[in-house]
Amino acid sequence: MSTDHPIVTLTTDFGCRDHYVSAMKAVMLSINPGAQLVDVSHSIPAGDIMSGSWVLSNAAFLFPPGTVHLGVVDPGVGSTRKGIVAKVNDQIFVGPDNGLFSLAFAKRDVKGYYIENPDYTREHISNTFHGRDIFSPVAAYASKGIKPEQFGPQAGKLETYKLPMPIVDQQGIEGTIIHIDAYGNLITNISRSDLSGILNKPVKIFTGNTILDKVVSTFSDVPEGEPAALIGSSDMLEIAVNQGNAEELLNARKGDPVSIVYRN
Repeated sequence: MSTDHPIVTLTTDFGCRDHYVSAMKAVMLSINPGAQLVDVSHSIPAGDIMSGSWVLSNAAFLFPPGTVHLGVVDPGVGSTRKGIVAKVNDQIFVGPDNGLFSLAFAKRDVKGYYIENPDYTREHISNTFHGRDIFSPVAAYASKGIKPEQFGPQAGKLETYKLPMPIVDQQGIEGTIIHIDAYGNLITNISRSDLSGILNKPVKIFTGNTILDKVVSTFSDVPEGEPAALIGSSDMLEIAVNQGNAEELLNARKGDPVSIVYRN
């Protein structure tokens, strides 16, 4: 890969109120001033590993080969959990081995290595800020062409989480809300393929405090302020409100059920 202007993405739950993201960027740029730093998100809910996994996995493989993805959603910082560098589809992932990369790694060939070589971390390592002292320098060195295997020994079985699978039978589909985006759209674990054969057909969709009667194509298929079920950009069923917030209007939360009942 070219290392002249390598891309390093950042996904964290740090927010932008404090100095944490800037400190990470400062460390990386001091090691590789030519790096292009791209923010995926710093608004992951605090400690929500699966939310971070969802957001990063939906962006990561749109970047060119050779991109380094730095992810820090790390409620176990300072514990015995390990740090990893992993190569997947000609891209590199750096961060805690806590399941943060589960969805990016799913159904892909992953070669992972534990971060143990002190040559590629800061000399003083805080017990509470591995993002700055371990993962940022490792990501920067990876962007300069340091191979994953140079950071430490090959990893064993990596920590993974799996999204809950919907239950599909002759009566309908039982799913759940797995993510709520900044617009309040309720993203479910029900995929386009799960809905094969019933799109644009009458159904009963139960979620939050409302019942919908079909899957539409886009937000504007319903009046302003009304809820709609549609296939979103991630190819999953979403419940949204046209120019509104489904989380607030429907009183819905992550983990709540979404039930689809077939109508004859």
